[in-house]
Amino acid sequence: MKLLKQHYIGIAIGIIIFIANFLLFYGQRVFDFILGIAILVGAMPFILTFMTEVGREKEKEEMFLEFARNLVESVKAGTPISKSIMHVGKKDYGSLTPYVDKLANQIAVGIPVSQAFVTFANDVKNRVVSRSVYLIIQAEKSGGHIDMILESTAKSVSEVEDIKKERQTSMYNLIIEGYIIFFIFLIIMIAVQTKFIPTMLATVAEAGTGLEGFGGGGAGISTELLGRLFLWLIIVQGFFCGLVIGKLSEGKVKSGIKHSIIIVAMAYLITTGVQAFL
Repeated sequence: MKLLKQHYIGIAIGIIIFIANFLLFYGQRVFDFILGIAILVGAMPFILTFMTEVGREKEKEEMFLEFARNLVESVKAGTPISKSIMHVGKKDYGSLTPYVDKLANQIAVGIPVSQAFVTFANDVKNRVVSRSVYLIIQAEKSGGHIDMILESTAKSVSEVEDIKKERQTSMYNLIIEGYIIFFIFLIIMIAVQTKFIPTMLATVAEAGTGLEGFGGGGAGISTELLGRLFLWLIIVQGFFCGLVIGKLSEGKVKSGIKHSIIIVAMAYLITTGVQAFL
Protein backbone atom coordinates (compact mmCIF):
# COMPACT_ATOMS: atom_id res chain seq x y z
CA MET A 1 0.00 0.00 0.00
CA LYS A 2 1.36 3.40 -0.97
CA LEU A 3 1.57 5.79 1.97
CA LEU A 4 -0.46 8.97 1.46
CA LYS A 5 -0.53 12.29 3.27
CA GLN A 6 -3.40 11.22 5.52
CA HIS A 7 -1.45 8.12 6.55
CA TYR A 8 1.49 10.22 7.76
CA ILE A 9 -0.88 12.59 9.58
CA GLY A 10 -2.62 9.68 11.33
CA ILE A 11 0.71 8.13 12.33
CA ALA A 12 2.00 11.48 13.64
CA ILE A 13 -1.12 12.13 15.75
CA GLY A 14 -1.01 8.56 17.08
CA ILE A 15 2.64 8.97 18.10
CA ILE A 16 1.88 12.28 19.84
CA ILE A 17 -0.96 10.69 21.81
CA PHE A 18 1.26 7.71 22.69
CA ILE A 19 4.11 9.93 23.96
CA ALA A 20 1.72 12.11 26.00
CA ASN A 21 0.08 8.99 27.41
CA PHE A 22 3.47 7.50 28.34
CA LEU A 23 4.62 10.71 30.06
CA LEU A 24 1.39 11.44 31.91
CA PHE A 25 -0.34 8.14 32.62
CA TYR A 26 2.30 5.37 32.61
CA GLY A 27 1.57 2.93 35.41
CA GLN A 28 -2.01 4.10 35.81
CA ARG A 29 -5.09 2.10 34.87
CA VAL A 30 -6.10 4.57 32.17
CA PHE A 31 -2.80 3.99 30.32
CA ASP A 32 -4.05 0.97 28.32
CA PHE A 33 -7.26 2.76 27.33
CA ILE A 34 -5.44 5.80 25.95
CA LEU A 35 -2.88 3.50 24.30
CA GLY A 36 -5.74 1.88 22.40
CA ILE A 37 -6.97 5.29 21.28
CA ALA A 38 -3.45 6.18 20.06
CA ILE A 39 -3.20 2.94 18.05
CA LEU A 40 -6.70 3.40 16.63
CA VAL A 41 -5.97 7.01 15.58
CA GLY A 42 -2.71 5.97 13.90
CA ALA A 43 -4.36 3.05 12.13
CA MET A 44 -7.59 4.81 11.13
CA PRO A 45 -6.28 6.24 7.79
CA PHE A 46 -5.08 2.75 6.80
CA ILE A 47 -8.42 1.23 7.82
CA LEU A 48 -10.35 3.80 5.79
CA THR A 49 -8.06 3.26 2.80
CA PHE A 50 -8.56 -0.51 3.00
CA MET A 51 -12.35 -0.18 3.23
CA THR A 52 -12.30 2.27 0.32
CA GLU A 53 -10.33 -0.23 -1.77
CA VAL A 54 -12.82 -2.99 -0.96
CA GLY A 55 -15.68 -0.71 -2.02
CA ARG A 56 -13.81 0.24 -5.19
CA GLU A 57 -13.42 -3.43 -6.12
CA LYS A 58 -17.18 -3.91 -5.85
CA GLU A 59 -17.75 -0.80 -7.94
CA LYS A 60 -15.38 -2.10 -10.62
CA GLU A 61 -17.46 -5.25 -11.00
CA GLU A 62 -20.71 -3.30 -11.18
CA MET A 63 -19.32 -0.79 -13.68
CA PHE A 64 -17.82 -3.57 -15.81
CA LEU A 65 -21.33 -5.02 -16.06
CA GLU A 66 -22.56 -1.63 -17.30
CA PHE A 67 -19.65 -1.43 -19.75
CA ALA A 68 -20.37 -4.94 -21.06
CA ARG A 69 -24.05 -4.14 -21.55
CA ASN A 70 -23.25 -0.96 -23.47
CA LEU A 71 -20.77 -2.90 -25.59
CA VAL A 72 -23.41 -5.54 -26.36
CA GLU A 73 -25.89 -2.92 -27.52
CA SER A 74 -23.31 -1.27 -29.76
CA VAL A 75 -22.10 -4.54 -31.33
CA LYS A 76 -25.68 -5.75 -31.87
CA ALA A 77 -26.33 -2.53 -33.78
CA GLY A 78 -23.71 -3.67 -36.30
CA THR A 79 -20.70 -1.65 -35.10
CA PRO A 80 -17.36 -3.56 -35.05
CA ILE A 81 -16.14 -4.33 -31.55
CA SER A 82 -13.10 -2.05 -31.88
CA LYS A 83 -15.23 0.98 -32.77
CA SER A 84 -17.80 -0.04 -30.17
CA ILE A 85 -15.15 0.05 -27.46
CA MET A 86 -14.05 3.53 -28.50
CA HIS A 87 -17.68 4.67 -28.59
CA VAL A 88 -18.82 3.32 -25.22
CA GLY A 89 -15.48 4.25 -23.66
CA LYS A 90 -16.57 7.89 -23.67
CA LYS A 91 -19.11 7.23 -20.91
CA ASP A 92 -18.49 7.49 -17.18
CA TYR A 93 -17.89 4.19 -15.38
CA GLY A 94 -16.83 5.45 -11.98
CA SER A 95 -13.62 3.87 -10.68
CA LEU A 96 -13.42 1.79 -13.88
CA THR A 97 -13.28 4.88 -16.12
CA PRO A 98 -9.45 5.25 -16.27
CA TYR A 99 -9.09 1.62 -17.35
CA VAL A 100 -11.82 1.91 -19.99
CA ASP A 101 -10.22 5.12 -21.30
CA LYS A 102 -6.88 3.34 -21.59
CA LEU A 103 -8.55 0.43 -23.37
CA ALA A 104 -10.23 2.78 -25.87
CA ASN A 105 -6.98 4.71 -26.44
CA GLN A 106 -5.07 1.49 -27.13
CA ILE A 107 -7.68 0.45 -29.68
CA ALA A 108 -7.52 3.92 -31.25
CA VAL A 109 -3.75 3.71 -31.86
CA GLY A 110 -4.07 0.32 -33.54
CA ILE A 111 -3.33 -2.16 -30.76
CA PRO A 112 -5.21 -5.45 -31.36
CA VAL A 113 -8.41 -5.88 -29.36
CA SER A 114 -7.22 -9.08 -27.67
CA GLN A 115 -3.94 -7.50 -26.54
CA ALA A 116 -5.70 -4.36 -25.33
CA PHE A 117 -8.16 -6.45 -23.32
CA VAL A 118 -5.30 -8.41 -21.73
CA THR A 119 -3.75 -5.14 -20.58
CA PHE A 120 -7.16 -4.01 -19.36
CA ALA A 121 -7.61 -7.14 -17.24
CA ASN A 122 -4.07 -6.91 -15.84
CA ASP A 123 -4.63 -3.28 -14.85
CA VAL A 124 -8.03 -3.82 -13.23
CA LYS A 125 -6.83 -6.87 -11.23
CA ASN A 126 -10.29 -8.21 -10.50
CA ARG A 127 -11.18 -11.88 -10.75
CA VAL A 128 -14.67 -11.39 -12.19
CA VAL A 129 -13.42 -8.89 -14.77
CA SER A 130 -10.43 -11.07 -15.74
CA ARG A 131 -12.63 -14.13 -16.27
CA SER A 132 -15.09 -12.17 -18.41
CA VAL A 133 -12.33 -10.54 -20.47
CA TYR A 134 -10.85 -13.97 -21.17
CA LEU A 135 -14.17 -15.09 -22.69
CA ILE A 136 -14.34 -11.95 -24.84
CA ILE A 137 -10.76 -12.46 -26.07
CA GLN A 138 -11.41 -16.07 -27.03
CA ALA A 139 -14.60 -15.10 -28.86
CA GLU A 140 -12.80 -12.32 -30.74
CA LYS A 141 -9.96 -14.69 -31.73
CA SER A 142 -12.30 -17.47 -32.88
CA GLY A 143 -14.27 -15.09 -35.08
CA GLY A 144 -17.60 -16.32 -33.71
CA HIS A 145 -20.72 -14.34 -32.95
CA ILE A 146 -19.08 -11.74 -30.76
CA ASP A 147 -22.42 -10.13 -29.88
CA MET A 148 -23.72 -13.40 -28.46
CA ILE A 149 -20.53 -13.95 -26.48
CA LEU A 150 -20.65 -10.43 -25.11
CA GLU A 151 -24.29 -10.84 -24.17
CA SER A 152 -23.53 -14.14 -22.41
CA THR A 153 -20.61 -12.51 -20.61
CA ALA A 154 -22.76 -9.61 -19.45
CA LYS A 155 -25.43 -12.05 -18.30
CA SER A 156 -22.82 -14.09 -16.42
CA VAL A 157 -21.45 -11.01 -14.64
CA SER A 158 -24.99 -9.89 -13.81
CA GLU A 159 -25.81 -13.29 -12.32
CA VAL A 160 -22.63 -13.23 -10.24
CA GLU A 161 -23.52 -9.78 -8.88
CA ASP A 162 -27.10 -10.88 -8.14
CA ILE A 163 -25.83 -13.96 -6.29
CA LYS A 164 -23.44 -11.81 -4.22
CA LYS A 165 -26.20 -9.35 -3.32
CA GLU A 166 -28.62 -12.16 -2.50
CA ARG A 167 -25.98 -13.80 -0.34
CA GLN A 168 -25.26 -10.58 1.52
CA THR A 169 -28.98 -10.01 2.10
CA SER A 170 -29.56 -13.54 3.35
CA MET A 171 -26.50 -13.37 5.59
CA TYR A 172 -27.35 -9.98 7.07
CA ASN A 173 -29.12 -11.53 10.04
CA LEU A 174 -26.16 -13.86 10.52
CA ILE A 175 -23.80 -10.87 10.66
CA ILE A 176 -25.98 -9.18 13.29
CA GLU A 177 -26.13 -12.42 15.28
CA GLY A 178 -22.35 -12.76 15.09
CA TYR A 179 -21.87 -9.28 16.56
CA ILE A 180 -24.49 -9.88 19.24
CA ILE A 181 -22.96 -13.23 20.26
CA PHE A 182 -19.50 -11.71 20.51
CA PHE A 183 -20.64 -8.78 22.64
CA ILE A 184 -22.53 -11.16 24.93
CA PHE A 185 -19.25 -13.06 25.25
CA LEU A 186 -17.48 -9.75 25.94
CA ILE A 187 -19.94 -8.79 28.69
CA ILE A 188 -19.53 -12.21 30.33
CA MET A 189 -15.73 -11.95 30.19
CA ILE A 190 -15.80 -8.45 31.72
CA ALA A 191 -18.16 -9.62 34.47
CA VAL A 192 -15.88 -12.58 35.23
CA GLN A 193 -12.82 -10.32 35.26
CA THR A 194 -14.26 -7.51 37.36
CA LYS A 195 -16.59 -9.42 39.70
CA PHE A 196 -15.93 -13.14 39.84
CA ILE A 197 -12.09 -13.23 39.81
CA PRO A 198 -11.56 -10.56 42.54
CA THR A 199 -14.21 -12.22 44.71
CA MET A 200 -12.61 -15.62 44.21
CA LEU A 201 -9.11 -14.36 45.06
CA ALA A 202 -10.40 -12.53 48.14
CA THR A 203 -12.25 -15.63 49.29
CA VAL A 204 -9.18 -17.81 48.87
CA ALA A 205 -7.05 -15.28 50.73
CA GLU A 206 -9.52 -15.05 53.61
CA ALA A 207 -9.66 -18.82 53.84
CA GLY A 208 -5.94 -18.80 54.55
CA THR A 209 -5.24 -21.45 51.96
CA GLY A 210 -2.93 -19.24 49.87
CA LEU A 211 -3.02 -19.76 46.14
CA GLU A 212 -1.10 -22.99 45.93
CA GLY A 213 -3.76 -24.43 43.71
CA PHE A 214 -3.04 -21.73 41.19
CA GLY A 215 0.70 -22.42 41.05
CA GLY A 216 3.69 -20.59 42.41
CA GLY A 217 2.11 -20.07 45.81
CA GLY A 218 0.11 -17.21 44.38
CA ALA A 219 3.14 -14.98 43.89
CA GLY A 220 2.57 -14.56 40.17
CA ILE A 221 -1.22 -14.32 40.30
CA SER A 222 -2.92 -10.93 40.35
CA THR A 223 -6.05 -9.32 39.01
CA GLU A 224 -3.83 -7.22 36.69
CA LEU A 225 -2.21 -10.31 35.19
CA LEU A 226 -5.53 -12.06 34.77
CA GLY A 227 -6.96 -8.88 33.27
CA ARG A 228 -4.28 -8.85 30.58
CA LEU A 229 -4.83 -12.54 29.85
CA PHE A 230 -8.56 -11.94 29.47
CA LEU A 231 -7.86 -8.94 27.23
CA TRP A 232 -5.70 -11.00 24.88
CA LEU A 233 -8.33 -13.74 24.86
CA ILE A 234 -10.99 -11.19 23.87
CA ILE A 235 -8.78 -9.72 21.12
CA VAL A 236 -8.02 -13.14 19.60
CA GLN A 237 -11.67 -14.16 19.80
CA GLY A 238 -12.80 -10.89 18.19
CA PHE A 239 -10.26 -11.12 15.37
CA PHE A 240 -11.30 -14.61 14.29
CA CYS A 241 -14.98 -13.83 14.85
CA GLY A 242 -14.67 -11.01 12.32
CA LEU A 243 -12.95 -13.26 9.78
CA VAL A 244 -15.73 -15.86 10.13
CA ILE A 245 -18.41 -13.18 9.66
CA GLY A 246 -16.69 -11.93 6.48
CA LYS A 247 -16.29 -15.43 5.08
CA LEU A 248 -19.93 -16.34 5.69
CA SER A 249 -21.39 -13.06 4.43
CA GLU A 250 -19.20 -12.32 1.39
CA GLY A 251 -17.36 -15.58 0.73
CA LYS A 252 -13.92 -14.03 1.32
CA VAL A 253 -11.78 -14.12 4.44
CA LYS A 254 -10.28 -10.80 3.28
CA SER A 255 -13.72 -9.22 3.57
CA GLY A 256 -13.78 -10.21 7.22
CA ILE A 257 -10.79 -8.01 8.07
CA LYS A 258 -13.03 -4.94 8.34
CA HIS A 259 -15.29 -6.81 10.77
CA SER A 260 -12.24 -7.98 12.74
CA ILE A 261 -10.94 -4.41 13.00
CA ILE A 262 -14.30 -3.08 14.19
CA ILE A 263 -14.83 -5.85 16.73
CA VAL A 264 -11.27 -5.82 18.11
CA ALA A 265 -11.18 -2.01 18.39
CA MET A 266 -14.53 -1.84 20.21
CA ALA A 267 -13.68 -4.80 22.44
CA TYR A 268 -10.30 -3.35 23.41
CA LEU A 269 -11.67 0.12 24.17
CA ILE A 270 -14.64 -1.25 26.13
CA THR A 271 -12.50 -3.67 28.14
CA THR A 272 -9.72 -1.19 28.97
CA GLY A 273 -12.29 1.53 29.60
CA VAL A 274 -14.05 -0.66 32.16
CA GLN A 275 -10.73 -1.45 33.80
CA ALA A 276 -9.76 2.23 33.89
CA PHE A 277 -12.97 3.89 35.07
CA LEU A 278 -14.77 1.26 37.16
